[in-house]
Amino acid sequence: MDSLDFDVLTRARDWLREGHRVMLATVVRTWGSSPRPPGALLALRDDGRAAGSVSGGCIEDDLIDRLRRDGLPTQAQSVSYGVTADEARRFGLPCGGTLQLVLEPLVETAALDDLLTRLGRGELLTRRLDLASGRATLHAGHAEQALHFDGHTLISVFGPRYRLLLIGAGQLSATLARIACALDFAVTVCDPREEYNEEWAVPGTTLTREMPDDVVIAMQPDARTAVIALTHDPKLDDLALMEALKSPAFYVAALGSRRNNDARRERLKEFDLGEAQIDRLRGPAGLYIGSRTPAEIAVSIAAELVAMKNAVGSLFAEERRAASGFPIPPGEWAVNVRDARIALDIAADALSSCAAGRP
Repeated sequence: MDSLDFDVLTRARDWLREGHRVMLATVVRTWGSSPRPPGALLALRDDGRAAGSVSGGCIEDDLIDRLRRDGLPTQAQSVSYGVTADEARRFGLPCGGTLQLVLEPLVETAALDDLLTRLGRGELLTRRLDLASGRATLHAGHAEQALHFDGHTLISVFGPRYRLLLIGAGQLSATLARIACALDFAVTVCDPREEYNEEWAVPGTTLTREMPDDVVIAMQPDARTAVIALTHDPKLDDLALMEALKSPAFYVAALGSRRNNDARRERLKEFDLGEAQIDRLRGPAGLYIGSRTPAEIAVSIAAELVAMKNAVGSLFAEERRAASGFPIPPGEWAVNVRDARIALDIAADALSSCAAGRP
């Protein structure tokens, strides 16, 4: 679930508490180039106030016009936009895209309270809405589930589907953890050093004082897990990286200079790791953006994390440097310029949200 959609649910709950009537719109199906993906949310209040987005703005305007003309719906229903080329042009859907929504009148704050409380604990949930009765129920979810709509029942997925383990509880870890939470990762921070873990104070994260390699083994990383070592201490980083590189984790990275990471790779060869496993280590962690401060380094790492998560096309640094003239050290992995900029924009927006005090 997009962390922005958590805000939408919170606003909807608060509006209900204030005595307003509220409708929740969910994108359930798209065809062509739609502005928002399935699962995107919009909360609409009885006086026309809106939170969230299901399009670039045109469909929101039409829903508000419907509200002012006919009032909020009294029963859950589905509507489609952009079925014809004329409608696509009218509603601003690019390339003739089509968008289907489920419109659901919200009634009880208790149900949203329960959903938000469990999401705040980092649970992954499914919400099953029966359109005929309007009844919604919550169930435990799993990472492979996706939104499903068959015309009668809407099953939405809420909560973090990706996990991130940060080794080290320093300043950089705190900044990166805040960005990762905004990007909807379930963040675990591991640091057995008291001088660091006693000062950890990032809400929405889990802190453990166990040894990092034990934590990696216990987490059983899968293809939706990332592990990043940030301590500069081989006693903490190396064994954890060894276990992570044996796993299907989609991103395993370590902070440090190129020289330190070359030395780390040599040390890893002494363990029971093959060349292909060691080659999976991303180090130095992050995209090259000339970063200096902890916040800039965190943005760099978060950008590479997003790029790897989304499996965008990549070029080796030498090819990218020849094509763009960017001063990237030889041998350092990087995504292509366009995808790197997209990933950096995402990470920078997340950092801005954290600085503004938004979750």
